[in-house]
Amino acid sequence: MEAVLDLSAEVADPKRPRVCFDETTKQLVAEVRDPLPVTPGQVERYDYEYQRNGVANLFLHYSPDHPAGGGRHVEVTQQRTKVDFAHQMQALVEVHFPNAERIRVVLDNLNTHTPAALYEAFPPEQARRLVERLEFIHTPKHASWLNQAEIELSVLASQCLDRRIADAATLKREVGAWKERRNRAGTVIQWLFKLADARTKLKHLYPSAS
Repeated sequence: MEAVLDLSAEVADPKRPRVCFDETTKQLVAEVRDPLPVTPGQVERYDYEYQRNGVANLFLHYSPDHPAGGGRHVEVTQQRTKVDFAHQMQALVEVHFPNAERIRVVLDNLNTHTPAALYEAFPPEQARRLVERLEFIHTPKHASWLNQAEIELSVLASQCLDRRIADAATLKREVGAWKERRNRAGTVIQWLFKLADARTKLKHLYPSAS
């Protein structure tokens, strides 16, 4: 916990950016009848019936070190295997932060979130080059709320995903538009929970000196 909080309190360093990474799923649901449009005094109405079209996965990363608050990215995939995770880490190194010496990645303890995943996805030489540019900092068990990417996912859920979305193509378009708006606005997370707060409010989690 303290390692994550120390990282959150650091001053931005473009050579060693901090990146918060998380993922979620979205049930794809199509209408079986067209909704009734808005009329004076009446909101848009939907039929209670719907058609399930499977589940999509969303990977999200957010960096508090990106200039002008443009540090969030969302990728829609069919699944979230170790190989899918590895390709997200490859993109961090080669696309999003190509000039970084080391990328500090905050993530939870999901069994796919390991350096070994990169060796499953890439030849050993390439996997090694990527792993050497990454430093994984895991949130403690039951403390994934320390990961700022969870805040971004919560906002994404309330502003974009809280409705029926029929297919992956529509989902990609909608989350892409959400990401662009939020990045363009320069929205940043103001992280207020500090190490001193943890030692006071969560002191029951620390071992007793006695």
